[in-house]
Amino acid sequence: MKKENPAALINRRSAWLLLVVIVLIALATVLVPVWIVQPFKPQTTRGLEISFALRRWSPLVTLIALAVALLLVGLVGRGSRWWSKGLLVLIMLPLLASTWFARQNHFEWMFNPLANTAYAKSNEAAFVGENDMVLAVEIKDEAVAYPVRLMAYHHLVQDTVGGTPIVATY
Repeated sequence: MKKENPAALINRRSAWLLLVVIVLIALATVLVPVWIVQPFKPQTTRGLEISFALRRWSPLVTLIALAVALLLVGLVGRGSRWWSKGLLVLIMLPLLASTWFARQNHFEWMFNPLANTAYAKSNEAAFVGENDMVLAVEIKDEAVAYPVRLMAYHHLVQDTVGGTPIVATY
C-alpha cells in the first residue's frame, strides 16, 4: 500500500489561510493587553480582566501556535518556489516575535516606578494646585500625599511612611 504525501492531504490554500489565522491569533493574545492597558488611558474592570487573562494565557497560546505553524510551514514549504518560502519566513517573523514578547512583562516597561523621588513640604509644593487630586497615606503620625497628575505616568512610587516601606499605586 502506497503512503500518501502529507502535503497532498492538506489543501495548500487552506494551509496558507490557517497559517495566517494562527499568526493573527498569536499576535492578538499579545497585542490586545498592550492596547487595553496603556498609560494615560482610562481602563475598565472588564478590560483589565481580559488583559490579564490574555497575558496569563499568551505564553501557552503562542507556543502552541508556533508548533502548529512550524508543521504547516513544513507541509506548505515542500516543493514551493523560492518566493513562497520567503513569504513563509516573513509570515513566521511576527509569530516568533509574539512568542518572545508573550514571555516578557510589558506592564513593567509601561509603568516604571519613580526611582529617585524628591519630596517637598506641602507649603513648598508650588506644583500642586488647590483642586489637584492626591493619594494620601498616613502611618504612625506621618502623612504624605502624591499628586495624581504626577503619578499618572509612573503609576507607582516607592516610599517609607512612618517607618514602613510602601508602594503607592494609581
